[in-house]
Amino acid sequence: MRTASGAQLDFGRLALLALMLGVGWYFWDSPALWPMKVLVVMMHESGHALAALLVGGSVERIHLAADESGSCLSRLPPGTLGQIAVYSGGYLGSAVAGAGLLLATFRFQLRRWVLGTASVWLTVMGVLYAGDSFTLFFCVGTAVVLGLGAKFLPDGVVDALNLFIAAFTALYALFDLRSDLWDSTVRARSDAALLADLTYVPAVVWAGLWSLLAIGLLAVAAYVSMHAKPRGMQMPSVTARTRRV
Repeated sequence: MRTASGAQLDFGRLALLALMLGVGWYFWDSPALWPMKVLVVMMHESGHALAALLVGGSVERIHLAADESGSCLSRLPPGTLGQIAVYSGGYLGSAVAGAGLLLATFRFQLRRWVLGTASVWLTVMGVLYAGDSFTLFFCVGTAVVLGLGAKFLPDGVVDALNLFIAAFTALYALFDLRSDLWDSTVRARSDAALLADLTYVPAVVWAGLWSLLAIGLLAVAAYVSMHAKPRGMQMPSVTARTRRV
């Protein structure tokens, strides 16, 4: 199937994405996926941290926990808009990470660069902002594993790992938002609740808005990723939370 721009739907990519999403969903409660869940919580907290820095604040420390909860403590300049941006940064950061991973993996086939960049990100965040030993060991340990994978794993294994990380991140972001949207108990302790206290807009409205933005972003990224570029435009492959503030 070819679009007006000449891009062609790649059914192989579509099948792989569906397979990875299915694996992530089916084994969602498996202990084997615990590291992946904590990794996505780190993406969530990194979204808060980046938002804090962008509005002129500073990041004090980030905490991760074995129960898949997390927190990002930061100092912000006066003003409501900055707080709204920081409170929103976690969910949107997870969605942006999922969309970016889909594009980097499927569209641009960056392969080892995906794992290498993730390794650098975890190292920097762990060294600069880890607020406890668990967070530091998880960040640095995972960074070492991903860095070694980028260096030594066969190309096919690297591709499969990248695809799974991309699909799982997108899936986790949507599941996280689903909990906040439909589970009032979870929503009462979420970033949406913090925004409700700040703006007097109900938490469910904030959760619904984030859900729409995340779904739209991930849908666009998936659509672009599933369409191969015309042959003459192909880019060469490079080998080389609670989840809350």
